[in-house]
Amino acid sequence: MRVWPLVLALFPTALWAEDIPLDSDVSAVTLYPQGATITRKVPFTAPAGQHDLILTDMPLRTPLSSVRVRVDGAEMGGVTARNRFVPPRDPETDAAIDAAEAEVERLQDALRDRQGKVREIRLEAEAAEARVAFLKQVGEGENVASLDVAALRDLLQLIGEETLAAKRAAHDALSRADAESRALSDLKEELQKAEAALAALVPEAEARALLSVAISGDAPMEGTMTVTYTVPDAAWRPVYDLRLDRATGTLTLERGAFVAQSTGENWRDVALRLSTVRPSEQTRPSDIWPQQRWIVKEEDENQYLSADVAPAPIVMAEESAAGMLAKPSPKRIAAAAEFDGLAVTYTYPAPVSIATGADNVRLALDTLDTKVDLFAQAVPLADSTAFLMAKFTNDMGELILRSDEANFYLDGTYQGQSGIAMIAAGAEETLSFGPIDGLRLTRTILDRKQGDRGVISRSNDMSEKVKIEVENLTQETWPVRLLDRVPYSEQEKLEIEWTAQPEPSESDVDGKRGVLAWNFDLEAGETYEIQLGSDLEWPDGMVLR
Repeated sequence: MRVWPLVLALFPTALWAEDIPLDSDVSAVTLYPQGATITRKVPFTAPAGQHDLILTDMPLRTPLSSVRVRVDGAEMGGVTARNRFVPPRDPETDAAIDAAEAEVERLQDALRDRQGKVREIRLEAEAAEARVAFLKQVGEGENVASLDVAALRDLLQLIGEETLAAKRAAHDALSRADAESRALSDLKEELQKAEAALAALVPEAEARALLSVAISGDAPMEGTMTVTYTVPDAAWRPVYDLRLDRATGTLTLERGAFVAQSTGENWRDVALRLSTVRPSEQTRPSDIWPQQRWIVKEEDENQYLSADVAPAPIVMAEESAAGMLAKPSPKRIAAAAEFDGLAVTYTYPAPVSIATGADNVRLALDTLDTKVDLFAQAVPLADSTAFLMAKFTNDMGELILRSDEANFYLDGTYQGQSGIAMIAAGAEETLSFGPIDGLRLTRTILDRKQGDRGVISRSNDMSEKVKIEVENLTQETWPVRLLDRVPYSEQEKLEIEWTAQPEPSESDVDGKRGVLAWNFDLEAGETYEIQLGSDLEWPDGMVLR
């Protein structure tokens, strides 16, 4: 029975007689890394004239300011939305939840019945034990000694027979109680499973918002009302399985997505799109504000530095107080720099159901393949083994999104989980697929000296000699890229000289001053050796940092 007659009675008949209540469900969702755009398509029919289409089943937390409505099949008028004083909906409940609750109630009743039977059987056992105790007391009574032999014989026989019968009754009752107790355990387990199944069915929040849309037409109308709005309580994030096949030199990228929502209503069989657009983050470039510099007398500098509050710079005419408040924080700027403006949308091929407030749902996306160059990367300064690296160019025609949940597999064997950075189309990337235990690394300091130098003009000196070795204990030849470092200086008074034998293949690798790289092939059973030396000299009276 609908509650609308009770609600309509509170308003003028001429107004509410033309209202058309409608039920709606989420039909499509575009999910962002944070937030979602939700679409509800609601069919309607209405006679000629002016009417209001009424929805009372939108979640209470719907941001009503973001609601947009389109009506096909009628002329649309004003739109009214509110989340207070909303007429109640029909007391409809989910059939699955009803069934689960009924099963839990049935099992609870059965458990109570079974527990009652166990108690009744144990009472039988207690009654039988009481008979045994009574018979024992009869045999020990004072009148027994006055009985003749025949009467005593009859009494003893009676006591014996009754005691045996009582003990058998007690034994039988205890056996039946044990059997019922075992069945009771099975019933408890079944009840726990039913309660877990009920808990897995997430009920929706009861409170809802109201949306009223005015329509009109000169003839009977039949059409669809489309309602869209954006909510913050939903998100998706990418997850990858990266599978490296050494035999073919192929990297397979199996893509998936974790999706979740807490909008207050369950999404059932919705058309789902995953977008990389970030509407919740910075959507416009930052402003640049003038930079004012000023000078003060040197003797006043210490006063300024020791003051509790440093002097505020004079605000130039172009820079208003409002502009100062509008400056983005460094955190937002950093986040904007990470997002390069490229957007990718994935359309999931099948309808998706996601319960509100439930755990993440994993969806499988497509699979991409690319060829890789394999090599071993060795860092003897920090590691004792080399690591297998796969270098490739993203020629897959799509942006690979950043993910903190990438699982790495080498020839079908799980190697671990790590994060990967965003890889733009056409960009180069190198990923690690675990240690190569057969490539042993050692870094030995052969000599380290520190002392004074010079007679007239004294200075400090420190020298170091290092031996680096890579030993190949595997049964194959490996291309190796070895990284190490030497100190560098940006001060003229700190002089640094270094030597390496053999000479490195690269210096200042990836723009890092003093980082060196050697590229070589290491055959099975062979050892590669590097001699690295450095000499530092700085004036007397100064300390090396």
